[in-house]
Amino acid sequence: MIAFIVGTTAELIKIAPVYHAVVARGGKPKLWFTAQHVDEVADTLDDLRLPAPDLWLVPQGTARNLEKPSQVPGWAMSVARSVLSQRKHLRQVLTEDGKPGLVVVHGDTFTTPYGSLIGRILGARVAHVEAGTRSGSLLSPLPEEANRRIAAHLVDIHFAPTPREVHNLRKVKGVVVDTGANTVIDALRLAEGTTPAVDDLPAEFGLVTLHRFELLQRPEKFREVLELLREASARLPLLYLVGAHERERLESLDLYRLFDEDRFILRPKLRYLGFLPVLTRAKFVVTDSGGLQEECAYLGVPCAIHRERTERHQGLGENILLTGMRTEPLREFLSDPESRRRPSALDKYQPSELIADTLSQLGYC
Repeated sequence: MIAFIVGTTAELIKIAPVYHAVVARGGKPKLWFTAQHVDEVADTLDDLRLPAPDLWLVPQGTARNLEKPSQVPGWAMSVARSVLSQRKHLRQVLTEDGKPGLVVVHGDTFTTPYGSLIGRILGARVAHVEAGTRSGSLLSPLPEEANRRIAAHLVDIHFAPTPREVHNLRKVKGVVVDTGANTVIDALRLAEGTTPAVDDLPAEFGLVTLHRFELLQRPEKFREVLELLREASARLPLLYLVGAHERERLESLDLYRLFDEDRFILRPKLRYLGFLPVLTRAKFVVTDSGGLQEECAYLGVPCAIHRERTERHQGLGENILLTGMRTEPLREFLSDPESRRRPSALDKYQPSELIADTLSQLGYC
């Protein structure tokens, strides 16, 4: 029996193709949800053809999006209470076929080490999808780098996206499998043939998503990058997709004045299948998202990653530029993003199939 423990929409997106590949091989996996994200979950499940979670590890009626670090301890206690109060039943679920169970976690959120620990508490083996990514600095990005390193010591099967991540895991215990690429490449194929959810897009535009705590909690840096993007929007319209937390920061810092309806356009975040066709139409992307970095790398879309460090190397030096959270590299990127465009690699890899094949060979499906 396999239980996927996930907590965010990004984890659902990257786990979905693995889940479906396991089902295609006769498996009947469970989906256990820690509710780091709540608001967009129903739409994401629907877009990805995933069932409703078999178990909410935070009571569904009280679950709220984690938007601030101060919310994490309360969330962690709620998950712990659920697991400890139901541990006998959860162990039975994981061993109902008479074999040791497997817990699968993903990526680098708080759910990653926590889900790994839950697997250990329940006596299951633990597999980690997207294992081995490293920035080289424990404090940047925080807390993702710490989450990855903690999980690595709790995991039995490490599914690493490339040989680089395999090398990073050379000293850990357990089996390390090179999947060739990140599972997001399988999720990206869902966008083929879909229609953008925003029906009033400019004919040509750049796409912006900036949402990480390390940027939004530094007002001078946040203001600086938005003013530069406002300047760049005179050459090409820019579409900035924002969630509730970004809107709060824009209001508190009096930055709404930078936006209009023609050049620097503000719109709400989109559900996944609505977002992907917008991404594929964008002339370039400016973001602080590691996941979006990978999506752009596989699509060949020019992309500037506006953060100090990234644990992901896909596309760097090719269509991806890491700005170091400095304006001059970003300004240079914005002057000629098209020169960074590369061919799409969407048809080159199928990591989810490889993961499911490995789990099948190990007797889990």
